[in-house]
Parts: sequence; C-alpha cells; structure tokens
Amino acid sequence: PETLLREKRNTTPQSPPAPNQSKSPASSSRSGGPARAGEMDPDEVKSKLQGLAFGNVLAAAARDYKKEVIAKEKAQAAPAIHDEVDLDELLDDPELEKLHAERLAALKREVEKREVLKRQGHGEYREITEGDFLGEVTRGDKVICHFYHREFYRCKIMDKHLKALAPVYLGTKFVKLDAENAPFFVAKLAIKTLPCVILFKKGIAVDRLVGFDDLGSKDDFSTRALENVLKRKGRDTVNFFIQHSFTIRNNEYVNTLQI
Repeated sequence: PETLLREKRNTTPQSPPAPNQSKSPASSSRSGGPARAGEMDPDEVKSKLQGLAFGNVLAAAARDYKKEVIAKEKAQAAPAIHDEVDLDELLDDPELEKLHAERLAALKREVEKREVLKRQGHGEYREITEGDFLGEVTRGDKVICHFYHREFYRCKIMDKHLKALAPVYLGTKFVKLDAENAPFFVAKLAIKTLPCVILFKKGIAVDRLVGFDDLGSKDDFSTRALENVLKRKGRDTVNFFIQHSFTIRNNEYVNTLQI
C-alpha cells in the first residue's frame, strides 16, 4: 500500500502555469533582473552620461593646453627675433653709430660747458665785494644779484631760497652784495628797499624784485614761488626798468634807456 501511495503521489499531474504571469519590468528592474528588449538600464544611462561629461572636460582641457603651448612658443620666438635684429642689424648700423657718436659728443660738450660755468662762479650762491661787482656782472650772460643787509630778517629768507636755486640753474650766476659795503652801486642803481634782487643780462639791469611785494608780501613763500617770479621777470622784456636802467661800458656805469 505504501508503494502504491507513493506512486500515486508521483504521478499526480501538475497544473500548468497561468498565461501572462511574467514579472513587470518595474519589478524586474527593482529586483535586479534584466530589462525588457529596447529599454536601457538606468545605471547604464547614468554611466554613459558621466562618460560624455568627462569627455567634454577632457576636450576643453586639451584646447586650453594647446592655446598655452602656442602662446609659449610665440613668447619664446619673439625675444629670439629681437636679439637677432639687435645683434645682426642694429649694432652694425652706420646710422646708429653716427647717432651714438653725436650723442656722446653733445654730452661731452655739455660737461665741458658746465665745468667752464663752474669755474666762472656758476652753480653756487656766493658773496662778492663792491670791487668784484663789475667783473662778476660783465662776465656772466645772466646774473642775479641780491643786495642785502646782514641784520635784516627778510634778507636771510631771500638768501635761503636763492641758495637753493643756484645749483639748479647753472646757466645763471647767483651772487649777493652787502649794501652797506657797496654805497656806490646802491646809489647808481637807486636801491632804497632791502632785500633787492636785480636781474642782469649781458651787463644790463633788466628787472628787479623789491622786498616781498611780488611774493604776496609774506615771509613764508616757497622756493618755487620765487623761482616762478624770477622766470617771469627774466622773460618779460616789457618790464625793463626804464627809470633806473644801466649798462656797463669800459667798466663804468652809464645811464641808458632800455625799452
């Protein structure tokens, strides 16, 4: 009986599976199973998108690298071209050699001129005597002479500024003369107020600065302010002192009329 029962159990027919009972794609995807034909796995899509983005980054980096290499090549080529021109052309250029020689000759003449002017008393603010006055004024093309008094405070202020200007304007001679010790020239030049700065050109008194009238009548004016006033007076030939203008002939003062 047991044998017959086992045989019956083994020969019992199994019911066929119901049609259309396959798993849905969603459930298959969620369970890790294969997707339907014609559909891509989301992980695969994500991987491909990432690959494309990485490829774009590499392409941009390659373009930037290429630009950098080209720029470096140009930068390295430029000095080479300049060096070639400088060495092979400019150094052997006769026009350049001529300009260089002319420049050196001009500098040499300028140095010699400065040395001559320094030997004549230019470049410094010096005190002279009444006996030196005629020689100092006649030997200089442009001379500025300060008539001063040792005890006057404003004369000391003028001294300070003229001393600063003397080395700057080497072409002009800057001197000072004690008015107390030069009564003859004080009378001839009709100097009545001190400080009095007189501008001479080729031995002729062309203009003057009396007191601080042209400097705002203040004691705290700057050296630049005095410099500008002296420049203006030196250029302005209309303001020659007609009443008290003198020229030097044969080492003697002669009254003249300058217009």
